[in-house]
Amino acid sequence: MNIGVFDSGLGGLWILKYLEEELPQYNFIYFADQIHIPYGSHTPDQIIKFSTEITDFLFNKDCMLVVVACNTATSSAISTLREKYKIPFVGIEPAIKPASQLSKTGHIGVLATKVTVEGQKLHDNIERFASNIEVHTTIGYGLVELVEEGKADTDEAEALLRKYLEPLLEENIDQLVLGCTHYAFLINRIKKIVGDKVHIIDPAPSVVRRVKQLIIENNILPTDNKKEPEIFTSGSNAEKVKEFFNNIKLPHTL
Repeated sequence: MNIGVFDSGLGGLWILKYLEEELPQYNFIYFADQIHIPYGSHTPDQIIKFSTEITDFLFNKDCMLVVVACNTATSSAISTLREKYKIPFVGIEPAIKPASQLSKTGHIGVLATKVTVEGQKLHDNIERFASNIEVHTTIGYGLVELVEEGKADTDEAEALLRKYLEPLLEENIDQLVLGCTHYAFLINRIKKIVGDKVHIIDPAPSVVRRVKQLIIENNILPTDNKKEPEIFTSGSNAEKVKEFFNNIKLPHTL
């Protein structure tokens, strides 16, 4: 039995790295839908179609649990996936609840894709968990593309991040929610901009905790034949994606 993980591109590899580190006794299969990146530029119906096709692929690879390692796909497609397939899914949503609980200033920021910012799930979570908090959202146009191009830790990325983050800092935020898995690769540049007064919320820990919980609840057994994660892409160069994964240096353990 395998665990599947998918994203529109390289962003979900951050989640995969943590899963591989925390659950070394399981085999993982990753699918990067790079031909359709960024998902934030597509309609919800298109994202549902992409996500269903990828889940079919992972299901046929004997995946008994699937991590939708993409905020946009979670927002648009996870309800449909849960209805269609009789396996557990773990999605990723902007961490409004912990950000609201941790905030001292009463102002939190959310950096996300267009579909996530405009999606119903985010608005529902704000209404549910942040009724007494000011939530300031901004769309990170172009950031996903920079990560895909290997430019996450560059001056170009920092300049674009400043455009999005400085208005949030002016609102006195003390929590910054990363609403796209690609943005985790920008943490070094984000920290340089926001400094020590703003806490950056990485989605990885909550995803790993939920996967561990579902493994127990669904009796998903570890493998007797441990392998390196299998990595696939709808793009043209799976080896490049594997190289990117192998070069990920996690900033901390969970």
